[in-house]
Amino acid sequence: MKAVITGDIMHSRKLASEIWLADLKNILSVYGDEPKDWEIFRGDSFQLLIPAEDALEIALLIKASIKQHKVLDVRMAIGIGDVNHAADKITESNGTAFINSGECFEVLKKQTLGIQTPWTEFNATFEVIFSFMLMITDNWTSTSAEIIKKALENPEINQHQLATILNRKSQSSISASLKRAGYEEIKNMIAFYKQEIKKQW
Repeated sequence: MKAVITGDIMHSRKLASEIWLADLKNILSVYGDEPKDWEIFRGDSFQLLIPAEDALEIALLIKASIKQHKVLDVRMAIGIGDVNHAADKITESNGTAFINSGECFEVLKKQTLGIQTPWTEFNATFEVIFSFMLMITDNWTSTSAEIIKKALENPEINQHQLATILNRKSQSSISASLKRAGYEEIKNMIAFYKQEIKKQW
C-alpha cells in the first residue's frame, strides 16, 4: 500500500520561489528520487510517492518546512491505494493512490490537509482528527514551524540538544514552543495514524 501526497504552496507569489523552493526540494529528496518518486510542476505544485504509513508524518514535515516562511502555507491531499503503473516520472504513474490523492485535492477548498483511502470508516475518523489538528498546525508561527521541523527530523534528541541545534538560548523556550505548537499531541496522532493504517492490511 502506497501514499501519494499532492500539494501546492499557498501564497507562493508573495515570496521569491528560490527562498522556499530549496526547503521543499530538501524535504522531498529525503524520501526518493526526482522525477520517479517526486516532482515539482507548474512552479508551486508537487507530488510525492511514499509508503502509506509514513504519509502523515511527512506531510506535517513538509508543512513545518514551508511555514518557516511567514507568509506561506501548503495545501496537501494524501491518497492511499495501489500503484498499478510506476513510470519514470511520478506524474505519469497511475493507480488508486494517485486517483484518491487527485480527487481529495480537488475537494480541499480552504482546508489545508485531507486524506482519501479505500476505507470509509478510516476516512471519516481522520476527517474529524484533521479538522482539530489543523486548528493548531495552520496557526504555527515561523518560529514554531522551525522547531517542529527539527523535532520531527530528530525524534531521538532531547530538548536541550534541540536548543543547541537551533541556536536557542534555553531548553525552557524550546519546551514552551513545542507545547504551543502541539508537538506531543501531533506525535500521538502520527502514532495513531500508523497504527490504524497497519490494521487495514
